[in-house]
Amino acid sequence: MSSKVQPDVVIRTATQEDGPACGQICYDAFSAINAAHGFPCDFRGPEASIKLLSMMFSTPGFYCVVAEGDGRIMGSNVLIELGVIQGVGPITIDPKAQNTGIGRKLMQAVMDRANQNGAAGVRLVQAAFHNRSLSLYVSLGFDIREPLSCMQGRTLERSIPGCVVRMAQPADEDACNALSRRVHGFDRSAELTQAIQQGTARVVERGGRVTGYTTNLGFFGHSTAETNVDMQALIAAAESFAGPGILVPSRNNTLLRWCLANGLRVVQPMTLMTTGLYNDPAGAWLPSVIF
Repeated sequence: MSSKVQPDVVIRTATQEDGPACGQICYDAFSAINAAHGFPCDFRGPEASIKLLSMMFSTPGFYCVVAEGDGRIMGSNVLIELGVIQGVGPITIDPKAQNTGIGRKLMQAVMDRANQNGAAGVRLVQAAFHNRSLSLYVSLGFDIREPLSCMQGRTLERSIPGCVVRMAQPADEDACNALSRRVHGFDRSAELTQAIQQGTARVVERGGRVTGYTTNLGFFGHSTAETNVDMQALIAAAESFAGPGILVPSRNNTLLRWCLANGLRVVQPMTLMTTGLYNDPAGAWLPSVIF
């Protein structure tokens, strides 16, 4: 069995002008691997992935790199530098250039950057059916922490007794960040502030106090709550889930069964992987596709 010859590849910082080419590669790569395993693509079309990467390539807090070889762009990777824990993704390689070591170079570039930043840890979410990426991340030092179920649909229950869900306000930030520190050991204040400004963040109140929040119920949003009841209230209040869906920790059997009983369906299995600081969360939580 022959192996591909690794081209001479240069890793450089991405520019906004790289967005269209990298976005098309991103769509092609996800579409190909997901279709090969019988799963829908994470992006509805190349326009969505081009829009996402163009935004990331031009926004402070995102360290973006591209791989160039043979006179063309072959892939890209992103490090989200918005907190003490930093997230990786999306990383994609042109299907015609895969299995040549480009993914390892792109990953090493962002891991070196995280080390320079003094990040307490680095995290990512991996498609569980993608055996090559799993092998790459493990070989680079990532530990498997949590199996995830990406779920989509609309719950049969539209509210939870005793819980009130409303839009998050700037005045809620201290309570939300304190909750995150209790559950995870760190907060994600920059993401929360952005979500409040964009109008996607929600909080749940029980007993007159904030007991949970979400930046957005969907692929790129994270949620944290004191209990499963609070998380159920956030999920039940959502009219829809953005992108492929929400990421439910599969070992949270109570929450997973509630989601299934409420008509949500599993879209695909995924895996949370980490390096550095990691504490088992002391509450209910949903990661984003970044972490």
